Amino acid sequence: MRVLRVGSRAGLLLGLILLTSLTACDGPADDAGQTVRAPAEASAEAAAPGDAEADAEPDPVADPEAATNPEAEPDPVADPEAAFGDPNFRAEPGHLVVYSGRSQDLVGPIIEQFESDTGIEVDLRWGDTAELAATLLEEGDASPADVFLAQDPGGLGAVESLLAPLPSALLERVDARFRDADGRWIGLSGRARVIVYNTDRVQPADLPARLEGFTEPEWKDRVGWAPGNTSFQTMVTAMRVMQGEAAARSWVEGMVANGALPYDNNTAVVAAVGAGEVDAGLVNHYYLYRFLAEQGETFPARNHFMPGGGPGSLVLVAGAGILKTAARPETAEQLLAYLLSSPAQTYFATQTYEYPLASEAAAVTPAGLPPLAELEAPGMALSDLADLPGSAALLREAGALP
Repeated sequence: MRVLRVGSRAGLLLGLILLTSLTACDGPADDAGQTVRAPAEASAEAAAPGDAEADAEPDPVADPEAATNPEAEPDPVADPEAAFGDPNFRAEPGHLVVYSGRSQDLVGPIIEQFESDTGIEVDLRWGDTAELAATLLEEGDASPADVFLAQDPGGLGAVESLLAPLPSALLERVDARFRDADGRWIGLSGRARVIVYNTDRVQPADLPARLEGFTEPEWKDRVGWAPGNTSFQTMVTAMRVMQGEAAARSWVEGMVANGALPYDNNTAVVAAVGAGEVDAGLVNHYYLYRFLAEQGETFPARNHFMPGGGPGSLVLVAGAGILKTAARPETAEQLLAYLLSSPAQTYFATQTYEYPLASEAAAVTPAGLPPLAELEAPGMALSDLADLPGSAALLREAGALP
């Protein structure tokens, strides 16, 4: 498996400047009056399993996403006119070329297993989802990429015009809720939004039934969040769609006024909850399970899945599409089929603690989690969640981001 990584350069495509800056806004928000909180030292050291998914939230200590730099701020490049990553990148003859916005730690093992099982050689180019989308648009018909793996629907939507319709045999393997309505990309795994709470300080019955409850006085200075995180911004986008701009703005302003504590990423939020720095946090479900795997059941935090089908119970999707210009379209389809197979879906469930999305693996639920079918997720089209720039602008205007 040949590996290349994407760097940065000046002059990203104007149409993706906002998308790139937002989905990669995972660094510390340490100015404009925002104090980015670091987790308690002991918790940070204990977070060895780290933030393997990251959702655009690198943590230099605990986040394997940052170590492999797929969702992290790109390394500076001396020459602003240099191309992304390796300007001399060429696919090896006969190799399948995959651009992956998901981390090497997360999907690298299953890609290696695909190579072992099929004998197909894969050249992987790792990077931030938004930057890779910008790269694909810039490369256009000259792109060597066959497959684009992305951590969110927004990245896939940005390049939808470059993606080929997928065969029905693939599309039918995933519920319509978790794939593109036009059939150009398909979901591979899911992550649920949850409330992580400190079990020594909070009982589930104490938690509000709606996100709006965290703006009440009893939660002042007790809640952690990561407003620069892509998953968080997607949740805010869902709130805007479901409840309207005014209601979403009111909630964000209420959280800021109530002293919600900002953190770099979801890993830092979970660590802070476990350390008792905050009593509850807004995160994706699987971060907690890495702490539990490392520290055991004594780690004093658990997840609460919000009821009622509101934005706080959103299920996020990571997916993949095949480029129209793919030199190896049949091999690309073979990779997607493999990632939807029971062994690969079981890998996501047992190794990354994500929800499998393939129909034949839907019954495979990560240990300790409610089945996906039982989650009270909002019934909305994934295409409705594309306006991350609008959500980031709202967060800035409301004082949650600098």
